[in-house]
Amino acid sequence: MDLHHASAIVTGGVSGLGAATSRALASRGIKVFAIDLQQSVDKAEPVDGITYLPADVTKPEEVRAAVDAAADAGQLRVVVNCAGVLPTARILGRNGPHDPSLFAKVLEVNLMGSFNVLSIAAHRMQETEPDAEGQRGVVINTASIAAYEGQIGQVAYATSKAGIVGMTLPAARDLASHGIRVNAIAPGAVETPMIASVSEDIREGLAAGVPFPRRLARPDEFAQLVLAIIDHDYINGEVIRMDGALRMQAR
Repeated sequence: MDLHHASAIVTGGVSGLGAATSRALASRGIKVFAIDLQQSVDKAEPVDGITYLPADVTKPEEVRAAVDAAADAGQLRVVVNCAGVLPTARILGRNGPHDPSLFAKVLEVNLMGSFNVLSIAAHRMQETEPDAEGQRGVVINTASIAAYEGQIGQVAYATSKAGIVGMTLPAARDLASHGIRVNAIAPGAVETPMIASVSEDIREGLAAGVPFPRRLARPDEFAQLVLAIIDHDYINGEVIRMDGALRMQAR
């Protein structure tokens, strides 16, 4: 895909997968607009080629403002959704049944947030001049291997990520006539702030369960896969696992 004069949106762009992706895109000369919550943007370290914008992906009006900024700055060609939350709770816990408001919040951020960005960005992306192959852009969402092998306590998270998986093909089909590809990456255990919040024993256990390479993935490897999907014009409607052949156990 032609990326000359291109702009990109990366949600969750201040830390973890989003930060690595933002830097990788900026290194290609793309004008990157990294979207994150205000408190995260306030702490962001300046990086050449990256503009940090405060926006909540669950609020369409804030997403629209960020998308407009990116589309007005260049040809909006790339959207990568990395924003997400990972709370844990069992359906039946020590304090009773799973809090339905927590379940709804996880779906709102992880699934609805991704859909908001996808749909609003696609609306502006369709106005972009197509390249020689008829392409206008590509959207890459972040799923998880939990969509396939959700663990104990991950019912909300796994459901939200399964929604990302289920959304990929119909979204690609919906947007095909506009020259917009839609794909998703399903990472396994990645060394991100989410993983850093758990104990060292848990992190070591996750790494030991990966067949090869026997370690946690790095955020820059996720970013590398993002670039590969962008460059490969024939990858569309696909969910790609990035997990070192890991298959999650129940706990």
